[in-house]
Amino acid sequence: MAVSLKQLENDLKQLLKPELFSDYCPNGLQVEGRSQISKIVSGVTACKALIEAAAEQQADLLLVHHGYFWRGEDQSISGLKKARIECLLKHQMNLIAYHLPLDVHHQLGNNVQLAKVLGFEVDGELGRQNNHPIGLTAHLAEAMSFAEMKNALANSLGREPFGIEAGKGLIKSVAWCTGAAQNHIQLAVDARVDAYITGEVSEPTVHIAREAGLHFFAAGHHATERYGVQALGNYLAEKYSLQHQFIDIDNPV
Repeated sequence: MAVSLKQLENDLKQLLKPELFSDYCPNGLQVEGRSQISKIVSGVTACKALIEAAAEQQADLLLVHHGYFWRGEDQSISGLKKARIECLLKHQMNLIAYHLPLDVHHQLGNNVQLAKVLGFEVDGELGRQNNHPIGLTAHLAEAMSFAEMKNALANSLGREPFGIEAGKGLIKSVAWCTGAAQNHIQLAVDARVDAYITGEVSEPTVHIAREAGLHFFAAGHHATERYGVQALGNYLAEKYSLQHQFIDIDNPV
């Protein structure tokens, strides 16, 4: 089966509503290729390795969370950017990217999908931006120690998280926001949860966690954001009877 690029674009716009977000990059079609889509390859970031892997699979569409044309970057199509776009155009492969709209979507988003992977039952929101929750919160069915939570994250995500053991007791409540959301740690402090999980860590994060008595985990930007784009690819594949393959280009960050 196949679907037109235009129909698929319209569906994604209605589903993810990018017009509601003030984002750091354009959401939606970034590089145009074939007009008909029958095979989708999804991945986290549109690096050259992912493009080449998608080309080997003869994908019509590369669907990613991190695309191109970020705010403040050099606008010239040169160097690494030229090589990436040249590869897309050579293989007539469409590139569609959704950033913040995919992070926070209530069914397919990175935050919701990470909760499923970790076995969290969402019970609240963590802050709001663009009239959408920045992150989510949950109370655990069984309290966990810092070490138990760290091991659970490692087992679920396939990588050892960076952790700051700052809380005094067991972890009974958590807040999380995928990707580079370490600067939202104060929201977790204000929410009075026992632990905060995100993808990355910065120098001030450690001090805030220690002084607030908040357990902190940086489980990896890439590792925490592998799931939204997979869910979105599966949604499109099921709706339009398309082929979909997720390709994971390893990234330790």
